[in-house]
Amino acid sequence: MGISPVPFDPALGAVLAAMPRGDGPSPSVDAIPEMRDTASALPLPSVAEVIGDREIDVEERTIPGPAGAPDLDITVLRPRHLDAPAPGLYNIHGGGMISGHRDQDTPRLADLVEELGVIAVNAEYRLAPENPDPAPVEDCYAGVKWLSQNAAELGVDPRRIVVMGGSAGGGLSAGVALLARDRGGPFLAGQLLLCPMLDDTNTTPSSHQYDGIGTWQRAINIVGWQALLGDRAGDPAANVSVYAAPSRATDLSGLPPAFVEAGSAELFRDEDVEYASRIWQAGGQAELHIWQGAFHGFDIFAPDHEVTRAAKAARLSWLRRVLGLGHPTAPRPS
Repeated sequence: MGISPVPFDPALGAVLAAMPRGDGPSPSVDAIPEMRDTASALPLPSVAEVIGDREIDVEERTIPGPAGAPDLDITVLRPRHLDAPAPGLYNIHGGGMISGHRDQDTPRLADLVEELGVIAVNAEYRLAPENPDPAPVEDCYAGVKWLSQNAAELGVDPRRIVVMGGSAGGGLSAGVALLARDRGGPFLAGQLLLCPMLDDTNTTPSSHQYDGIGTWQRAINIVGWQALLGDRAGDPAANVSVYAAPSRATDLSGLPPAFVEAGSAELFRDEDVEYASRIWQAGGQAELHIWQGAFHGFDIFAPDHEVTRAAKAARLSWLRRVLGLGHPTAPRPS
């Protein structure tokens, strides 16, 4: 497809150019273990290092997974002085369905806990290809259901729970929201979808524009979907679950309010715009932000850039509104 990519913001492009580029294996399902080893060699701050002297308590727990499946590891981040039930965030990490660890999102969550006084549950889930669909989304749904059922013990208001995540975690969050709607619960006050991975077909213009450039590129995205779905990935005639690939859902009505964010210079841009648009077309609530010149995961790799500050402010504003925070007279979600 002969289309030119949207250029990166000059400052973000400089960040991208300075990022280390290893001589790792070419993307393939068989190479996933080696790619994970390469990624795990990069330094990841511990939870204790991220929290430092902040007024946040940390608890590591193990909770039940789906019926017949292994238990799930979670980290609970809680404001130290909490007098009343607080909103809850259930976070699902990224990694293309094939890699990643919950600790990579601790900085994002610690900031939200500190700023908003919420309780965050940061969760693991089984990865593909060892655990293909439906294992990842069923793990995430089981974890959100556990959070709702154990809200009182955790100090969480069960009517103010938001499911959230970036990249694959955003796609899984969208899948959880669809599952919660179709299974009659648990209640979700919102879904915070940060550059979500939604479409296994890889047919949008932006999915072609970022073939070989950017942080998350077309080739590795195709591998992630193949690991999750096998031969069904990318086949429009295949029986692919809408909970695994939410872009395939024909009915987006009845969903909790959505916040959808992406960069203009990343391959998920068009599928994310379409998802928000289809929520509106179904009469639902969605807030869409496309950040000019931003690449996939810009807020992680360029935390001090102006577009990152703007994106974080937009997320905070949406969370305050959907959770009824900051306005004592505002009604809570019902």
